[in-house]
Amino acid sequence: MKFLHSIIISTALINGAYAATPAPASVETPAKAPTKAPTEIPVVASVAPKVYFIAPHNGAMLKNPVTVQFGLKGMGVAPAGIQKENTGHHHLLIDVETLPDMRKPLPADDQHKHFGGGQTETQLTLTPGKHTLQLLLGDQIHIPHNPPVLSDKITILVTE
Repeated sequence: MKFLHSIIISTALINGAYAATPAPASVETPAKAPTKAPTEIPVVASVAPKVYFIAPHNGAMLKNPVTVQFGLKGMGVAPAGIQKENTGHHHLLIDVETLPDMRKPLPADDQHKHFGGGQTETQLTLTPGKHTLQLLLGDQIHIPHNPPVLSDKITILVTE
């Protein structure tokens, strides 16, 4: 705890949060050992945002309804319409071969599912056969971030 307290005070001194106040002339101050100010303040590296599938896994063979769980690292989830830095909401791309224009709001149709309530899971009923799924994070007005926060595309097989 003493070490952490020293780091906080050292950081505050470096950032100018505290100013030294000389002791009154009538007060004796004990001799102090010379202290060396830290030459470097540790910086925590930011994590690059990443959206991914918790479930299903690539290559999964599934029956309807298909449960899809969304994962997100390095950003937070916020509902559509809420403007908050480093947040967005999920969009699920189903069997999309060509990505939509990343400068415009994402379309809302059977292949582009919006989760503007901040949902992180859904259930889908898909036709039997092979399907691709991909996640794309959008901002408060459904426009993808720049650079896009886009998952790898996965392929699943729905058996019935």
